[in-house]
Amino acid sequence: MLNFITNVLSNPAIILGIIAAIGLIALRKSVSDIIKGTLKVLLGFIILQQGSSIIVSALVPFSTMFTEAFHLTGIVAEDNSLVAAVQTVLGKETAFILIFSFIINLIIARFTRWKYIFLTGHMMFSFAGTMAITLDQMGVKGWTAIAIGSVIQGICMVLFPAISQPFVRKVTGNDQVAFGFWGSSWISLSGWVGGLVGNKKKSTEDIKVPKSIDFLKDMSVLMSLVMIVIFIVTAVFVDNSKITEITNGQNAYQFSIMTALTFVAGVLVLLQGVRMFLGEIIPAFKGIGDKIVPGAKPALDVPIFYSFAPVAVTIGFIAAMIGGLIVTLISGFLPVVVLPSVIGLFFMGGAAGVFGNAAGGARGAIVSGFFLGITFSLLVALAYPLIDVGKYGVQGLWFASPDAIIVVIIMRLVGMIFG
Repeated sequence: MLNFITNVLSNPAIILGIIAAIGLIALRKSVSDIIKGTLKVLLGFIILQQGSSIIVSALVPFSTMFTEAFHLTGIVAEDNSLVAAVQTVLGKETAFILIFSFIINLIIARFTRWKYIFLTGHMMFSFAGTMAITLDQMGVKGWTAIAIGSVIQGICMVLFPAISQPFVRKVTGNDQVAFGFWGSSWISLSGWVGGLVGNKKKSTEDIKVPKSIDFLKDMSVLMSLVMIVIFIVTAVFVDNSKITEITNGQNAYQFSIMTALTFVAGVLVLLQGVRMFLGEIIPAFKGIGDKIVPGAKPALDVPIFYSFAPVAVTIGFIAAMIGGLIVTLISGFLPVVVLPSVIGLFFMGGAAGVFGNAAGGARGAIVSGFFLGITFSLLVALAYPLIDVGKYGVQGLWFASPDAIIVVIIMRLVGMIFG
């Protein structure tokens, strides 16, 4: 039963499908509308997930190429892989923290003015694992760790969406959805910084270009050209033997072009899934808000914001990559070398571009992405000594979610003061 409940809560598609069905039933929709709405939510989210998978499949070989090209060794910030690796040791704690924290989230949403319901399953799993690891290293074990971890996570599942909601309203123009991602505070901060230096009236989506290069206004074309250049330039610096291994014998330039275009195709698939998913989940969730948790808002994963400013996603990602690379180059002065977490920099940097654009236009998108790339990588490097994942046999990985890292820092400081 524990495994069944954990598997359900760890699968956001199932959670969202169930919630959509409950919401439509609460609205007393017809059987036909319930089936149609539920399936469209599931299909939209699965399309979104497949787009994310395509993006990751394209970024993994690029990350390998980058490491080989510039002969860097260090850590990569990647939450889910790290948490999955410790499940043989802390599996029970992770599972119970995940389950109880969701119940606490629902109770808080029902009886307080914080009406956010956190629905990003893989983020719930990674945070639960982060709590289990942190408490274990603080000497807190078993049910005590489960109780403390559940309360902390349950509160955070409404606290961080609440912090980000004013910025979400600027992006979406309404108050129907919230931000259910453990980088929301850092993305919102980056957007605020971008707003200090830009002009929101000069949106990335309205950039004027000469007619001869008008094709650059198309987000998919712009991103394709940028990613092809990035992939090819990186491939040039990789040894022949290594590039042959990475490409499985394919021509390096052909592989670079096709992988870059695969990345862009993944983004397009993801955006299509976002449109379909949001078109169904928001009306269905109204039933939850009206009948079960009055005023409830679904806190959803980061890709839901990309469709509001697709060009800003490209700009934010590139700026974040540059910021992340700068930190990698100066990592000799830091506790650890932080290799560019290309996946994290895309998802968070792209969102920072969207938030920065909403607050400060095109210049805001650039500054927001750059600020996020630098500060996210610095946060990982400076917090790294607080948790030794090597004791679980994990090498080369560390936590990647800024919100979770902030909570870890606070917990360690509290432990030092009262320990």
